[in-house]
Amino acid sequence: MADRKNKRKPGNAIIRYFRETRVELRKVRWPSRQEAWRLTKVVGLVTLGMAIVLGAMDLFFGWLLRGIVSQNVLFMVLGAIVAAALTIATVMVGQVDEA
Repeated sequence: MADRKNKRKPGNAIIRYFRETRVELRKVRWPSRQEAWRLTKVVGLVTLGMAIVLGAMDLFFGWLLRGIVSQNVLFMVLGAIVAAALTIATVMVGQVDEA
């Protein structure tokens, strides 16, 4: 039985690869032009939204870090609160994944 699994099909492996690829591509259900355009817009909007969120987080944490580096006590307390909140959120998300 093990001998059958180890045997390869005869012929050139590269030619066989391209033939099998062509067969698989014929099985693909390609989206219509309208569906492709709609999905492209969704991807663009999600990308734009994530860029805005990540940019806002970068500005916030940069502002917070500049305050901490300048040894402002208010920023140090705010940094500790943010760190604690992120730690708690991470632990809670980890507990949800385990359930």
